[in-house]
Amino acid sequence: MISRAVANFIENHLNDEKAIILLGPRQVGKSTLLQQLSSKFAKPVIWWNGDDADIRAILSNTTSTALQSLIGKSKTLIIDEAQRIDNIGLSIKIIIDQIKTVKVIATGSSAFELANHINEPLTGRKWEFNLFPFSFGEMVEEHGLLAEKRLLNHRLVYGYYPEIVNNQGEEEIRLKQLSNSYLYKDILTWEKIQKPDKMEKLIQALAFQVGNEVSYHELGQITGLDNETTEKYIDLLEKAFIVFRLGSLSRNLRNELKKSRKIYFYDNGIRNAVINQFGSATLRQDIGALWENFVISERVKFLAYQQINCNQYFWRTHAQQEIDYIEERNGLMNAYEIKWNPKSKAKFPKSFLEAYKDVETKIITPENFSDFLL
Repeated sequence: MISRAVANFIENHLNDEKAIILLGPRQVGKSTLLQQLSSKFAKPVIWWNGDDADIRAILSNTTSTALQSLIGKSKTLIIDEAQRIDNIGLSIKIIIDQIKTVKVIATGSSAFELANHINEPLTGRKWEFNLFPFSFGEMVEEHGLLAEKRLLNHRLVYGYYPEIVNNQGEEEIRLKQLSNSYLYKDILTWEKIQKPDKMEKLIQALAFQVGNEVSYHELGQITGLDNETTEKYIDLLEKAFIVFRLGSLSRNLRNELKKSRKIYFYDNGIRNAVINQFGSATLRQDIGALWENFVISERVKFLAYQQINCNQYFWRTHAQQEIDYIEERNGLMNAYEIKWNPKSKAKFPKSFLEAYKDVETKIITPENFSDFLL
């Protein structure tokens, strides 16, 4: 069983009074992780699932007396897919404030829906952690650095979803099923989206534009959606942990792009599945985009699991000068160019270096990327 980086953080908070909220897309192993940790839970343990209609009905409108009766003498309460349950935040608040003898752990596959239910009632009463598809670091811990680096081309195409990693030889069919069945399920349910075909077109357009700036207007023209709906759908995709946005750095130069953004996928396999492209990484014309998406998404996982908070950007001017990725933390700035070809001679624009003094620069290639992700 592959160890998850977030496990220690969860274990460290099992004995305090706050609820633990574990967020992540469906099929990344949230329930499996909790099962792995179950030996650490106070006993007895009770498991509820928000996908169960009976559980939803009971918890959507309940009282402390009813909750006490349901929980009984249980010391740990697990609520899977908590975002499916109306007013779940209020129910958890009642348990924390009035029952107190039980530890609550809730999982959710929608930051959007769960945030609507829990943020206000659980202010100061929760620890929140994200779980992503397997990370490069987790796989290195499992297989060793050399073995995982040898699989790089495979990971660029098929990604790190547990089902894909654990079923070699069935990657394509399982990725297609995963992208079609699970990832869109909650989005279509939350917003009662009437035109799922346009959502699918939008995801495909985003996949083709990985590594490039995206224009809501241009995406709207491709999909037939207006700008407002396009931005709303992208926000939903982000809250479902399918994509994430990277904003542009703009402070010192008049010709810097100010409100631009790039969009990346949390998993290369999902990106390739939505456009049905599973060709060998080394033979593909989009290898640069695959590599950039891999490096930046893995860096996002690394920072989350190390609990490192920093601002993340890209940089570009109207004259097309560009830097792929920038981090800023505690007043210090690091700029990175991400190149598939180790022999590429990337130059950091003079105007950027003059505008942002003391910035550290580095080129990330397949020869040195492991230092950036471990």
